[in-house]
Amino acid sequence: MHPEKLTAHDVTYEELAGMIDHSLLKPELTIKEVLEGCDLAHEYKVVSVCVKPADVPVVAERLSDSTVAVGTVIGFPHGSSATTTKVFEAQRAVADGAVELDMVLNIGWLISGEFDRVEDDIRAVVDASGDALVKVILENAYLTDEQKVRGCQLVEAAGGDFVKTSTGYAHSGATLEDLRLMRASVGPDVQVKAAAGVRSLDALLAVRETGATRCGATRTAEILDDYRERTAN
Repeated sequence: MHPEKLTAHDVTYEELAGMIDHSLLKPELTIKEVLEGCDLAHEYKVVSVCVKPADVPVVAERLSDSTVAVGTVIGFPHGSSATTTKVFEAQRAVADGAVELDMVLNIGWLISGEFDRVEDDIRAVVDASGDALVKVILENAYLTDEQKVRGCQLVEAAGGDFVKTSTGYAHSGATLEDLRLMRASVGPDVQVKAAAGVRSLDALLAVRETGATRCGATRTAEILDDYRERTAN
């Protein structure tokens, strides 16, 4: 017998908001739109925003009196920057005020079976990040299940805090099957983040059921407003 699906009444607002990294990564976003996104994240009390590296200083200032954490991306979106470049990006981001870093591993190296190089690339960013959380994006759209599992294992070995499904810039994003596979492929100290395609409250609840603890979202207000409406009575 399958357990009943998770419903809005099974979780608190704080638990759901605590899963959401409000994504502000679209290249065409203006500074005004980014700051408005920060204000929305603060209003809805989500856990973090994820912004472009160049926006970190102004976002850190905007959220300086907020509980919302400042996150950014490293080697985004293809993961193909040199390791030294990723290290510099991480150091610069932390210096500018980021406390969460979503890095893309080297996808081509992983597919090529260059596992030591992949692990070393991730570890270099982890070491450069100080106390900042490091979430490592596998970009599952390009990987076999075997490669997804191996990628997760390499992230854990390198000291990453999260494994993450996607950037949102490949041809597909998070799937429940992938989230379950990733959760089963790492130990309890490594968390799982879904990204790309989670656009509704029901989708976020389904993600939570897999054991994932974070989710990138652009429709934050719609998701959390729907939660409030469903639990109002």
